[in-house]
Amino acid sequence: MTSMLAIEEHWLTLARRVPSTHYNERPEGVTPRLLVVHNISLPPGEFGGDYIDQLFTGTLCADEHPYFADIAGLRVAAHCLIRREGEIVQYVPFDKRAWHAGQSCYQGVENCNDFSIGIELEGTDDLPYTEEQYQALSQITQSLVKYYGLKYEDITGHSDIAPGRKTDPGAAFDWRHFHSLITAY
Repeated sequence: MTSMLAIEEHWLTLARRVPSTHYNERPEGVTPRLLVVHNISLPPGEFGGDYIDQLFTGTLCADEHPYFADIAGLRVAAHCLIRREGEIVQYVPFDKRAWHAGQSCYQGVENCNDFSIGIELEGTDDLPYTEEQYQALSQITQSLVKYYGLKYEDITGHSDIAPGRKTDPGAAFDWRHFHSLITAY
């Protein structure tokens, strides 16, 4: 069984806050109803360091790594990142429209950023995620279900809302294990 995390004023109280400007207001009257699971590693396949924080806050230096030349100017951010050891970093308050999904569609509705919350797992499509990440994701999910009324069936991968364009969280993400953690509550 996983425990919930407290949310105050749309921020997780125990998350490390790294505020991003890569968000805007949701459309009037729209509240979060979808949770999108992503993965990210910078440089690809490498874990740790501050590069994800830098990308999501617009401070990534293109000269730091050859891969960064193509992404340094992107204006993207998820609501949260879960590091390999389970640390939770929050960039955007949950009531705001983080720029995480891009061109996307869920159940026939376009622009998933309008009505979703994006959670990044530090990882790749083909390397197993850590138990600490599953536990943290489960805790966040329980909190979002309680705070915003999200439904368990409205949790999906980035690949499912942007097929052909995105592949994350990838084959390495154990949906069965994750569902067992969130439904055991």
